[in-house]
Amino acid sequence: MSIKKEAFKKFLVLGILFVFPLVIYLFFASGINNFARLPILTEEVNEISAWSRLSGDPIQFENKISIVGFWGSDLVVRKADAFNLNQKIYKRFYQFVDFQFVMVVENGQEEMIKQVLLELQAGAATDLSKWKFIFGSKEEIQLLYESFNTDIKLNENKSTSTVFIVDRAKKLRGRDDDEEVGTLYGYNSSSVAELNKKMTDDVKVILAEYRLALKKNNSNRSK
Repeated sequence: MSIKKEAFKKFLVLGILFVFPLVIYLFFASGINNFARLPILTEEVNEISAWSRLSGDPIQFENKISIVGFWGSDLVVRKADAFNLNQKIYKRFYQFVDFQFVMVVENGQEEMIKQVLLELQAGAATDLSKWKFIFGSKEEIQLLYESFNTDIKLNENKSTSTVFIVDRAKKLRGRDDDEEVGTLYGYNSSSVAELNKKMTDDVKVILAEYRLALKKNNSNRSK
């Protein structure tokens, strides 16, 4: 009887050592391939490559993973939001090659934007080169915003605290089963809790999607 018990124990130990890791691997592999996808909420937002900017090359959504904000002429109000975003999102992910922040600002606010950048730089020793700003009229800002097709309205200054995730194919990403609001088009940058609890997780998912697609493409090329 004791011999049978010893054999059973050995079989159980071997099962834990060899089968359990395989089960864990299959579980996470299944999660990456089937569950770790951030839903598409709008199929295509308008491109921004023709918009004016402070300097440098044209800014575009295509082939970039973009965090997009609409600041309009509310820059004094949005300074606190900018600090929250810089601390909680930008500093975590800015080293990812195709990652960028794009803030949509009303014409005439260029000097104010330079001041915002100086204040951000003073608050954190981080490369801010992936903070991008584009400038347009109220009408142009509204037209761009309407292409996002959300249930959120801009205020009279063409501004909102909500920021959005736009993928490399110019698709708006978010949640279609959020426990609080159902469809979550964007993230409240005035709320540190929401940036920590929701946006950080969703940015991780979209970047993991991209890495997975990149590995798959590289694997296919090598065959």
